[in-house]
Amino acid sequence: MNSLIKLELTRALRNRKFLFFSVIYPSVLFLIIAGNADRTTEVPGTGLTLPTYMMVSMASFGALTAVLMSNSERIAKEREGGWVRQLRLTALPGRGYVLAKTASAAVVSLPSIVVVFAVATAVKGVRLDPWQWLALTGAIWAGSLVFAALGVAIGYLADGDTVRPITMITYFGLSMLGGLWMPTTTFPGWLQDIARWLPTHAYAALGRAIEQSRAPHVQDLAVLVVSFALFAGGAAWLYRKDTLKA
Repeated sequence: MNSLIKLELTRALRNRKFLFFSVIYPSVLFLIIAGNADRTTEVPGTGLTLPTYMMVSMASFGALTAVLMSNSERIAKEREGGWVRQLRLTALPGRGYVLAKTASAAVVSLPSIVVVFAVATAVKGVRLDPWQWLALTGAIWAGSLVFAALGVAIGYLADGDTVRPITMITYFGLSMLGGLWMPTTTFPGWLQDIARWLPTHAYAALGRAIEQSRAPHVQDLAVLVVSFALFAGGAAWLYRKDTLKA
């Protein structure tokens, strides 16, 4: 399985388009959204400046991009091309393929988080305590596993022709409605109520709780735990179903 993980990492690092959208694109969006904001402009109801608030949003968005986009499309296309079927004929354990995909995506998601933090610090002067930087990195990186599971589920649900539109609708829908591209405080009241129950909203809320030096809300933790259970359970069921068809 270690050899497969190395292969997946090599493929991911050679894909310049994927690296741009997962590592560079979130930082570019951060500069576009927070570029004109000064260090005192606060997002209403949060006590955080706009650059500090959007730093967590874009770091979460970058990690989401890395784990969701890579897993879903590659799994669907490799299933259709017969690569997954060939791997089942080797000594690789059944879960090894999924674990290799998740591990490679997780490694690529870490630079996307760090680059956003570096840009926010250098360009917009965001300052946090050392423990907050470490806690933010760990929380956003670990939380991305929720969406890695979703990517695996989509990869086993869709075929090569339908995986991209399904992934893009899911990707942009969760990003926009979850408040990763703009503060949910700007949404109408009814849309804010919907956003609170989305995993992307809860995901970014973990980082903001660290920035505010407080414990995360129980609802946000519950949303992430339930989402992970649903996505991972769905991925496992679809994987077994696909195995039986082969």
